[in-house]
Amino acid sequence: MGDRFKDIKEFKKEFITVDFFYNQCKSRFKLQKISNKKIDPKKVITEKNLHRPGLALAGYVDLFTHTRVQIFGNTELNYLKYLNKKDRITTLKRFFSFEVPCIIVTNSNKPPAELLKLADEKNISVFCTPFLTTMFVNYIGDFLDDQFAEQVVIHGSFVDVYGVGLLFCGKSGIGKSEIALDLVERGHRLVADDIVLISKKVESVLMGSGTSLVKHFMEIRGLGIIDIKQIFGIRSIRYQKRVEVIVELEDWDRNKSYDRTGLDSNTTNILGVELEIINLPIFPGKNITVIAEVIALNYLCKHYGYNAAKVFEKQLDAKIKSNLKTSKFNNGYSRNTEYFEHDFE
Repeated sequence: MGDRFKDIKEFKKEFITVDFFYNQCKSRFKLQKISNKKIDPKKVITEKNLHRPGLALAGYVDLFTHTRVQIFGNTELNYLKYLNKKDRITTLKRFFSFEVPCIIVTNSNKPPAELLKLADEKNISVFCTPFLTTMFVNYIGDFLDDQFAEQVVIHGSFVDVYGVGLLFCGKSGIGKSEIALDLVERGHRLVADDIVLISKKVESVLMGSGTSLVKHFMEIRGLGIIDIKQIFGIRSIRYQKRVEVIVELEDWDRNKSYDRTGLDSNTTNILGVELEIINLPIFPGKNITVIAEVIALNYLCKHYGYNAAKVFEKQLDAKIKSNLKTSKFNNGYSRNTEYFEHDFE
């Protein structure tokens, strides 16, 4: 069952501009530009990792990862202040001989004037934030992880059902949007419809979201475009959700064998992450919405250690063994009606 998404094209950003980085982060991380020159539109960030250039400032530049965003915390700035002016200029000139994308000064520290002067000469933007270095590195690290994450785009509808991310896939016109709409009407939350952007956050986590253009708009054939947020309110949407189960919708085929026990769960692979996939045959009159809710609840039961299919299998095996033991005494016949013996209603 791993072939369904094998042809989906994966993509990953190769870079973001420093200008984009600043505009996206200046409000949420309180970044201020303290260098004089305008941000160079050609300056780009090509890595998600950050770098603290303590060793590079001290003179060891053999392993200086200068292509990363450079973070100047208390250690770096106190070291520069410790140097006399001549040594400080020499140190900074060696540092600025490398092409760095930008510099961020943390803890509201004031960098030495020589640093700002050389940064302007090299057309390198310097920013300042009041956040503590460790905290800021975590925040910016999450932002850059999002920007450089591996991604795929999948045609489907993505809904948060009882806290479980269900991704509905299937051929065009099979009813994915209608199922998502019905789930929203029942109190669940739409993440994305039609175009679902899936990003790999860590080795085993995929997050799904909508695009900035489509957001929470939905196309219902025969009706047109509707805005889920405006119709059902803020409770009906969320901007991203972990992808946990894929529900593959397909037309009922009487000649095809479908899973009837749930003992053998099928999986598919997206961006190297294994996800449970359920092939759900549909036909007129079948209540897919309720089944989708049960899929989510059943997933939660499994997540918390209860697998109904396996419990039933154990009970069945125990009953078969019990009947085999008693068959020699009653010719293989067992009433098996003890539950109803005293029910006279």
